[in-house]
Amino acid sequence: MRENALPPEETGQTPGQIAKIAQSVSARLTKPIVLVGLMGTGKSTVGRKLAALLQTDFIDADNEIEDAAQLSVAEIFEQFGEAYFRDGERRVIARLMDEHLGVIATGGGAFINDETRALILENAITVWIDCEIDVLVERTGRRDTRPLLRDGDPHEILARLHKEREPHYALAPIRVASDDGPHFETAMAIIEAIDRWL
Repeated sequence: MRENALPPEETGQTPGQIAKIAQSVSARLTKPIVLVGLMGTGKSTVGRKLAALLQTDFIDADNEIEDAAQLSVAEIFEQFGEAYFRDGERRVIARLMDEHLGVIATGGGAFINDETRALILENAITVWIDCEIDVLVERTGRRDTRPLLRDGDPHEILARLHKEREPHYALAPIRVASDDGPHFETAMAIIEAIDRWL
């Protein structure tokens, strides 16, 4: 069954209660938590806070890919193309899920690849972080590191990507909405959603 998290302000949990729930969730985890969603939803920032609450590791798949290739994601796209990048991405994510029981943030397109999505759904607790397009435009505009946003209007591109990718992201068993509030609140909402889902 799909678990949709309540907005953080509606959960009514105190930080102490959240810590208790986090401890309970952490003790029951037998798979890594993999965060999926469009660029700018806060997967990396939320992921770090989520890992801290659960007292576990945080790994950013894009950083691992860059370390392995000794190139930035943008450079890999530019030099070798998206298909090459997606193949390497799948292998890195498979390795990370094998090696870590923590929180793994994936790039926005990772879950769209059929093989990568099947791997994640089978071997992880998959959480889709969803977000309003206007918030995504504001967040992604802070740095010019997004290859897919370089050739056009970011709002139009993000709206199109959201529409195209939503059916894939919707296959994640847990969906949490992220807004322009503190990322800590989104992390707390994810913990509560995983608690109910488990």
